[in-house]
Amino acid sequence: MPPRTAPIPDRIDQARANWEREGWIDAAQGMTVVTSVMRAHQILLARVEETLRPWNLSFPRYELLRLLAFSRSGSLPITKASERLQVHVTSVTSAMKRLLDAGLVERRPHPTDGRTTLVEITAEGRRVVSEATAALNAGIFSDPGMDPSEQSALIEAISSLRRTAGDF
Repeated sequence: MPPRTAPIPDRIDQARANWEREGWIDAAQGMTVVTSVMRAHQILLARVEETLRPWNLSFPRYELLRLLAFSRSGSLPITKASERLQVHVTSVTSAMKRLLDAGLVERRPHPTDGRTTLVEITAEGRRVVSEATAALNAGIFSDPGMDPSEQSALIEAISSLRRTAGDF
């Protein structure tokens, strides 16, 4: 008979117990929240990145392609993309450069504002983002590892945090 393996201990629960043992009772739950969200982010990001690997996309590059595909014209000023993705413009520029090198986007001059550069999705970019979205929908978004009521509760809790932080 093979030896029994003990369940993996919850390291975050252990950290909470350590916080409480140190007398940081008032901070223990908040530490648990922050650490749990950070760990959940790592878990989900690893799943997303693995799913996107066949298209050589990172999640930030995927998000930029998806945003461009959703836009009416297929193009946006870099600053507008930055605003909509809620990231610094340098992050969009970095993602854009990788997408340019892959032939998934192009730079275009703005038709009426000579100071502005547009980033525009190519036909190949549309194909790639369509395939990648189908894979994400099937492999992760349709089943992120929680039942629908847990998903709703998590969305509500995180929305509260974001609202309190002034995110919207």
